Amino acid sequence: MNILIVPDKFKGTLSAREAAQAIARGWRRARPDDALELLPMSDGGDGFGEVLSRLLGAKPRTVNTVDAAHRTCKATWWWEPRSKTAIIESARIVGLAMLPPGKFHPFELDSFGLGLMLRAAQAKGAKQILIGIGGSATNDGGFGLARALGWEFLDKQGRLIEKWTALHTLAELRRPLLRRLGKVVVAVDVQNPMLGTRGATRVYGPQKGLRRGDFAHAERCLRRLASIVKLQSGQDLACVPGAGAAGGLGFGLTAFFRSRLEPGFELFAKRAELLRRLRAADLVITGEGAIDRSTAMGKGVGQIARSCHELGIPCVGLAGTAVCSREVTRLFAEVHALTDLTTPAQAKAKPALWLEKLATRVGVQASACSGRSQCSTPTAS
Repeated sequence: MNILIVPDKFKGTLSAREAAQAIARGWRRARPDDALELLPMSDGGDGFGEVLSRLLGAKPRTVNTVDAAHRTCKATWWWEPRSKTAIIESARIVGLAMLPPGKFHPFELDSFGLGLMLRAAQAKGAKQILIGIGGSATNDGGFGLARALGWEFLDKQGRLIEKWTALHTLAELRRPLLRRLGKVVVAVDVQNPMLGTRGATRVYGPQKGLRRGDFAHAERCLRRLASIVKLQSGQDLACVPGAGAAGGLGFGLTAFFRSRLEPGFELFAKRAELLRRLRAADLVITGEGAIDRSTAMGKGVGQIARSCHELGIPCVGLAGTAVCSREVTRLFAEVHALTDLTTPAQAKAKPALWLEKLATRVGVQASACSGRSQCSTPTAS
């Protein structure tokens, strides 16, 4: 059979590439004659840079910048010289995983370091910048990155605002004199607005350390930012789907740099010519850390399964843990989890080993029922 292996990351344990390689090793042990194509995927979060750079043939570059807490660091971005395309993964600069757990409160963090990365791409002469913004530690609405590129935020007394937590005093925005960035396409992994009950602060803020008592002030600051942007530009950008991605980075990149927000999976699918690859496959294997109800609500792995379902191609989902909802059962031919084989602690300790073993077991089952029209019903633990 022709097998397309197209997993996302197993968050906190395996990159998408590592997951694809582990699945391939396991599958080859069971079915050495199958033709395997490995296509690691990303919907805009951690791993976006590595995935897109491989698809476009871009080479890594490094730049001196700062993380979300303004600690100096070196960060990788990617450059494709023929098309003058820069690829940036914000999680590598202002990502939550870059910080010691619990050491910094989101009120102390901003996206300034991401702005320094954009300046490096600008200096290189980028005509197009592809940026994945998932996985950020920030909730500043793009305030920091805008400041890094010359935007000035002024209060009623004309004083510069230097922390996003003072944005409730914002009265005026001043555009920089620097030349504009090239075309900026932003891969977003969620469709939330920036404000309100479904906005950045209330939905994703707690993951970053915001407490319920912080919500009112954070929302007040971002709401004031959105209102001044609307007043000066005439555009209500806070309601745009994806504006709330990455603590409002979707909003900031749109407001300050006229970026285009695009669902990360669609960006990946287009660049990877995914439809062509799916049609050439007899079986598709995808996976991520957890397959559950949220998988079918727009996440990349769920989109893979949905595309397979529409094309009539069986799709197997492999995960660290799995809980089958009705929609998951409808989309996947089978679902298997590392916890079918071992404990959650062991699965996290040696994820590649157990993912390889799981792929072998699924491959053996596929061989046992070879030639039947349907091997099994969807299962999950």
